[in-house]
Amino acid sequence: MRVLPLFVVALFAVPLVAPAAMAAEITKIGDIERGASVTLQGEVTRILDEDEFRLQDETGSVRIYIGWRNRVMVEVGEEVTVKGFVDDDLVAYFRPEIYAQQIVRADGETLTLN
Repeated sequence: MRVLPLFVVALFAVPLVAPAAMAAEITKIGDIERGASVTLQGEVTRILDEDEFRLQDETGSVRIYIGWRNRVMVEVGEEVTVKGFVDDDLVAYFRPEIYAQQIVRADGETLTLN
């Protein structure tokens, strides 16, 4: 019987575990908390301004702010993943807003924001 080194076994095991770990990182919009870092997945339902859009999943919707130096690069109906943090000011308590740092399109294209 041939014994494989531990690092070879680990190399093949990581791809099997990674997708499950990535799925666990997604936060539902209905579960966001002020000041938290989040990764959200959903559909773009509305372009609010040149630097804001609304993202919706099955638990709710939230405003996504991409920064004044950026312009909205997504379209209504597009499925995206947004990585960022939840604004923690008082207005955000009543109307949460996400400050996006990265947007990943369904085709895997990654948009890193300033």
